[in-house]
Amino acid sequence: VRSPEGKIRLYCKGADTILLERLHPLNQDLSNVTTDHLNEYAGEGLRTLVLAYKDLEESYYEDWAERLRRASSVPEAREDRLARLYDEVERDMMLLGATAIEDKLQQGVPETIAILTLANIKIWVLTGDKQETAVNIGYSCKMLTDDVTEVFVVTGHTVLEVREELRKAREKMMDASHSTANGFSYQEKLCSSKLTSVLEAIAGEYALVINGHSLAHALEADMEVEFLETACACKAVICCRVTPLQKAQVVELVKKYKKAVTLAIGDGANDVSMIKTAHIGVGISGQEGIQAVLASDYSFSQFKFLQRLLLVHGRWSYLRMCKFLCYFFYKNFAFTMVHFWFGFFCGFSAQTVYDQYFITLYNIVYTSLPVLAMGVFDQDVPEQRSMEYPKLYEPGQLNLLFNKREFFICIAQGIYTSVLMFFIPYGVFADATRDDGAQLADYQSFAVTVATSLVIVVSVQIGLDTGFWTAINHFFIWGSLAAYFAILFAMHSDGLFQMFPNQFRFVGNAQNTLAQPTVWLTIALTTVVCIMPVVAFRFLKLDLKPELSDTVRYTQLVRKKQKTQHRCMRRVGRAGSRRSGYAFSHQEGFGELIMSGKNMRLSSLALAGFAARPSAGWIETLRKKKGGDSGAGSPDKTLKV
Repeated sequence: VRSPEGKIRLYCKGADTILLERLHPLNQDLSNVTTDHLNEYAGEGLRTLVLAYKDLEESYYEDWAERLRRASSVPEAREDRLARLYDEVERDMMLLGATAIEDKLQQGVPETIAILTLANIKIWVLTGDKQETAVNIGYSCKMLTDDVTEVFVVTGHTVLEVREELRKAREKMMDASHSTANGFSYQEKLCSSKLTSVLEAIAGEYALVINGHSLAHALEADMEVEFLETACACKAVICCRVTPLQKAQVVELVKKYKKAVTLAIGDGANDVSMIKTAHIGVGISGQEGIQAVLASDYSFSQFKFLQRLLLVHGRWSYLRMCKFLCYFFYKNFAFTMVHFWFGFFCGFSAQTVYDQYFITLYNIVYTSLPVLAMGVFDQDVPEQRSMEYPKLYEPGQLNLLFNKREFFICIAQGIYTSVLMFFIPYGVFADATRDDGAQLADYQSFAVTVATSLVIVVSVQIGLDTGFWTAINHFFIWGSLAAYFAILFAMHSDGLFQMFPNQFRFVGNAQNTLAQPTVWLTIALTTVVCIMPVVAFRFLKLDLKPELSDTVRYTQLVRKKQKTQHRCMRRVGRAGSRRSGYAFSHQEGFGELIMSGKNMRLSSLALAGFAARPSAGWIETLRKKKGGDSGAGSPDKTLKV
């Protein structure tokens, strides 16, 4: 900054661990006082910065600016050249003071972190704040709680110190899990080959806090694995006073050695490199600018929305993609393997079972839209239940819905369907006859029967796989079936034959084939035999070994029934209360009149007159009449008005 007097002054702000080392020796006393204030502010959870300045000579500044311009234009090692120039000018500065601001947590941050932890999601905090501030933030957002057995703080300034502190942390964690846990002796636990499995079975909850200068040593090639395994054994990890580059290096370290999907979330320019390095980048739009939002894959305004992104939309996306792939492999194996079985009877002459147009339209028209609808709209449980049961997220972490086993199950089911799809019609057509006594076993009739069976079976199968039905699902599934029959009859119609006689030669074949009861019985038998094992297996699995999602769906069904019964009981209860409400009226009734034993009869005119008056008035009238009758001494006298 150039002042009105022409003097050039450099102002600098930054972390105390960096800036205090660049001060002039004359600032020692003020630096000690400022450090005490910074520690006090950090202990209260405030975010701190140090401010300093330096007066520059005109000649020095011009020379430095020229060297900066040349370094900026050199493509080779430009970053290193610029870093050396910045380090040169940011020396021997004078301390101005320090700032401390309160950066409150957004609403819902502790609850979100707690729920994500229940979903078995590891959460690490990478921040540029002081260690005391970072620890206080950890407690305020419930990452650090009273249940934590011990918090390991790594503050070593050399490689040996950092290695020793990490080793002591591992020893304490393993000692707490007993000396022979998991069948390993203490010496075997120290072996690198068994280190990972032992640390993953650590009993208790631990936390790791590491400073930026210690993290720089921990990220070196010969220590990064040791640091990663120690950190992964802890429930919470807080890295404080880290640079933007170190944030990205930590994410890259996890991606390199762990089979895990990483997600980085931040709101400032210092988080951009971390967001870009992670598999999934999330930016929070706020007062820190939009740099993080522009570099992210997803963005929203508050941290608490991360819970919905992961537990609802993320889980649904995984579920839909797995179902999409399983069904896609199944329907194509069922379609293709029929050709393989047909090859044994046609001498592998390249003759196809199906009509050429059916082969073209099978994946484009007949089976494409239903699977797309399932891949877009399907869900196993509602979003409220997904948020209520975080454990539903774990199958995605363990790849339970689509893996090698599920892949081979889809292939086996497709092969099983193809066997039945070919051999059941083949066996029926061997001796079947038409209604007119002619032989039914011709190639075109067989092709129509197999194709129709295939379309119906895969449509029923996707109906069983669909967990959430919408109007679009109904329209696509039943519409695809309707489109199949419409196209089938159109291709065997007389109109297309007259327009394209060389392409559509089998006029009326579909109509004649599907008019035979034997064909429909064959299609029904094939469908039932193909689908029944799937239905039986799912019923047995649901009854004997239900998954968490099955239990949640059953719980939801029970809740709906209970609500319906409760509404019915409330309706009955209200009707009964109206009938018995007279017994609890605040107005005086006819108890005294009834107990008197007198026969009081009112004419219809009197009743009409009393009904038009306030209740208290006509009751009082009856009292007066009663009193007059008593004075006359006529207990059986009839009252007339």
